[in-house]
Amino acid sequence: MSLEDWVRARELRRQPTSREEIRNILAVADRDLETWGLSGMPADTKLGLAYNAALQSAKAALRAAGYRAGSSAHHYRVIQSLAYTIGLDENSITLFDTFRKKRNISNYELAGAVSETEAEEIYRLAKDIRTKVEEWLLQNHPELMESSPAP
Repeated sequence: MSLEDWVRARELRRQPTSREEIRNILAVADRDLETWGLSGMPADTKLGLAYNAALQSAKAALRAAGYRAGSSAHHYRVIQSLAYTIGLDENSITLFDTFRKKRNISNYELAGAVSETEAEEIYRLAKDIRTKVEEWLLQNHPELMESSPAP
């Protein structure tokens, strides 16, 4: 499987990006990572923030590679694309997808279903993905990056 296979299956489409788009996507990730540390938030809110930060980082890599995910299984596809963009290992992708499911439960079905330990784990994963995406961008698409490092 490859990103081009997903294009043929109509799960992705080719679409160029810009430095501004990448900057804006990463700014959302950075905002959510910074907000995560505010005191008094429930663990499920913190999980949602870290999950979104990781998702936005993954989206930035996918966009930099010249693709946009379709609306069907959008989050799943963006997460899985990390194997093809930044070469993220299978265990990290599986963990990220587990948190996707956990986030859906906590957002739509059951408040309080997230532990502080889980919130911390997805935060560490989100920070790692954000760092790896920036490193990958600097190596593979420096024209899309500004000189400011990730927080």
